[in-house]
Amino acid sequence: MSNLDLNSFGARVYSDLPEAKVTLADAKVVMLPVPYDGTSTWGKGADSGPSALLDATDNMEVYDIETGTEVHREGIWVADDILEDASPESMTAAVKDHVTEVLALGKIPFVLGGEHSVSIGAIQACKAQHPDLAVLHIDAHADLRPTYHGSACNHACAVHWASKHTTLVQVGIRSMDASEREHVQEGKLFTGDDCHAMPDDEWMAEALAELGARGVPLYITIDLDAFDPAFVPHTGTPEPGGLTWHQVTRLVRLACRHGRVVGMDVVELAANEHSAPSDFLAAKLTYKMLTYALQPDPIA
Repeated sequence: MSNLDLNSFGARVYSDLPEAKVTLADAKVVMLPVPYDGTSTWGKGADSGPSALLDATDNMEVYDIETGTEVHREGIWVADDILEDASPESMTAAVKDHVTEVLALGKIPFVLGGEHSVSIGAIQACKAQHPDLAVLHIDAHADLRPTYHGSACNHACAVHWASKHTTLVQVGIRSMDASEREHVQEGKLFTGDDCHAMPDDEWMAEALAELGARGVPLYITIDLDAFDPAFVPHTGTPEPGGLTWHQVTRLVRLACRHGRVVGMDVVELAANEHSAPSDFLAAKLTYKMLTYALQPDPIA
């Protein structure tokens, strides 16, 4: 994807509508599909996630009732898949390079995973451009291991680098190793139990405050296993006790108002060819994230 041609059209038209066909120059967001599943240690299939999510988007109503908008009109450009998979480190470097190029063009990168390790390079690229970056990490797992299975670019290490170099707020966490506790930023981890025991207004306000001052550059990473398996059964490592659709989308909406989104991702969709609800939720979630981040005007 080097030497991007601003006059080019994307690898596919986001939402498969004629009016959604835009050149790179006219796009506000660049989607970067990364069908990588090289380090998953239990359920496989995340490499099918990006294509399944985009296929579901093609069959989604694009009018957002909540906001009265159609965010695809803002310009969503879909890049070719990032296929580097020689090693976790080479994949991370490739994602970092691609995101760096997108940022240099003044666009918002939106990475579509793949397993959660695809976020590492994206966060590193955003941090290089925005030194005061904050990361909102919505997930079932802490993902704070320094290394796992011999690599710091493993899915179990997805936000360890962020924990050392950014403000990292973690929400929905309900699975972690004891060794990860020392890497949690004090006061910035909200467990699944917290999110169900406390009123949403209360824990969400606390989480937003922990991100930093209003207008902080913000990267949002969402592992779909943050949702309860009743909402998203098709993900690599589902965990009981998860968040609801309204909790996740409300938090993202508030976070986009609090911070200034500079990058986003959705990861860990392990698509099942015999069942599409998880694909559709991932597609709808992505569309909501775009809507909240870009805040388009209501259509006439």
